Amino acid sequence: MANLREIRDRISSVKNTQQITKAMKMVAAARLRKAQERVIATRPYANTLRSVVTKLAAGDNQGNKLLTAPEKVNKILLVVVGSDRGLCGGFNTNLFRYIEDRIKTEFTEQMTNGTLDLICIGRKAANHFKKRGYNVVESHIGFFDKLNFESTAAIMRQATQSFTEGTYDAVYIGVNEFKSVITQNRVMEQVLPVQLEEQSTDDSAYGVDYLYEPSDKAILERILPLHLNTQMWKAVLESNASEQGARMAAMDNATENASEIMRQLKLKYNQARQAAITTEISEIVSGAEALNNQ
Repeated sequence: MANLREIRDRISSVKNTQQITKAMKMVAAARLRKAQERVIATRPYANTLRSVVTKLAAGDNQGNKLLTAPEKVNKILLVVVGSDRGLCGGFNTNLFRYIEDRIKTEFTEQMTNGTLDLICIGRKAANHFKKRGYNVVESHIGFFDKLNFESTAAIMRQATQSFTEGTYDAVYIGVNEFKSVITQNRVMEQVLPVQLEEQSTDDSAYGVDYLYEPSDKAILERILPLHLNTQMWKAVLESNASEQGARMAAMDNATENASEIMRQLKLKYNQARQAAITTEISEIVSGAEALNNQ
């Protein structure tokens, strides 16, 4: 059994760790509130913009490269949005496992031919996929320290340019989508060529003949880059909110586990202290009996 000093030191160490995890939980909660507000504010705009693109693309837009799917997909670009910091539970691990499973089932040919490139946002994503031999062409480490629309749009503009030049036949984004504080949806969706919504006959605007100025084709060419940049921005915001929620939950669990460990250590300390007292009393009684027998 450990001596009393060792147990006291462990209790003190666990208590200090608990204070750190409690502080990290509070910081994550404050950041989550802001991140969640940004996501909620962005979703309606991004979804409405997608609907507008779908309506504009209903006309004759066969010449638009961003809407034209290639006959065969040979080279693929995958943008993986992870995090720069750890201590967020299975946030990164679950996403990376999901993406690797999708790659093995859907992009086996590209992996074999070496025609699958990755852009990794966040230190964790870059380290994970580089260590496993994936072709990481670009890494953005420290990206979430100064999260802004312009830096996010720059990544999407570069991917769009590579797609229009024929460097890639398809572009995908893999990200944790924010659902709740403790739940994230792992998604990997195609962004190029642009995927349009299915128009429903229940839509009040369905079948309405709009007049566009200068033309629907010209407006579509201007609005498509904005749509792509917004989808990328939305994905980054979803990941940021999911990360803060995962970190808050992880630190909350760590704080509760620290309380349980301290409870067990205090019980162990009391047992050791009682054993020491019992031993001392036995020694005193034995000494007294020895003196009486002399």
